[in-house]
Amino acid sequence: MPWLQVSVFAPAQPPAIVEDLLTMLGAQSVTLSDAADDPENNPVLEPAPGTTPLWRQSVVTGLFDDSYDPEALKLRIVKTLPDAGVRIRTELLDDQDWTRAWMASFQPMKFGKRLWICPWHLEPPETLAVNLRLDPGLAFGTGTHQTTSLCLRWLDAHCQHRHVLDYGCGSGVLAIAALLLGAEFADCVDIDDQALLATRENAKANHVEHNLNTCKPNQLANRQYDLVIANILSGPLIEHAPILAEHTFIGGDIVLSGILNNQADQVRDAYTRQNFDMHTIETDGDWILLHGVKQG
Repeated sequence: MPWLQVSVFAPAQPPAIVEDLLTMLGAQSVTLSDAADDPENNPVLEPAPGTTPLWRQSVVTGLFDDSYDPEALKLRIVKTLPDAGVRIRTELLDDQDWTRAWMASFQPMKFGKRLWICPWHLEPPETLAVNLRLDPGLAFGTGTHQTTSLCLRWLDAHCQHRHVLDYGCGSGVLAIAALLLGAEFADCVDIDDQALLATRENAKANHVEHNLNTCKPNQLANRQYDLVIANILSGPLIEHAPILAEHTFIGGDIVLSGILNNQADQVRDAYTRQNFDMHTIETDGDWILLHGVKQG
């Protein structure tokens, strides 16, 4: 199947904003490259954990399946990014084994003191560590993006919880990491059937399938958790603040990621109104992790 590549240069926007937009529009993957280089020679990569691009201006490129209308995508992007300097380039690419190409660049990664994320095709560097084995081709969430790595580092340092809710689970990497780090049970919620399937398969591969449940948001049981973690965008985080608060025990922790630095105050205020004592734990480039404790 051919693929539609959409490259966006928006000099007035942070690359993370464009990255989120392309993802919301349906991009299967998003990469960053240096706008100063010739487009034919740009390296295609995702920033490694703990790093941010050093380029002064970046091109953000999304990969869509060929059912998308290039002109309709251009129109949506231009309407969403009110910047006269926005330039958009589309190109139809021949099919190739994208999973194999991604696996070639996906190496084991360490988060904190104990936790490793390891692809299936490689042996864990530290056999006695907490090793989470992951199929990178199943769904978003391998730990390479700053929003995920922020959560994984927090879990490695703090996960002493019994019952965990992973709201917007993607590949299930956060819930599975929590279980491997000592949690007793995890509920994983996502609107995407492929994400729920990937979560179940990854849980089985890590031998925690009996301690994990998957469901759509409207199927989530009326129960509370001592840890609620949500790595989604700031808009949905604000919208779902009452729901996530309802599912958090008094004295329980909430961990929120997928938030840009300039969005943090709005998200923090939304959860403060739900009786959380909120504060910033860590930042990584343009991204921030918020942590809160629910008050009585």
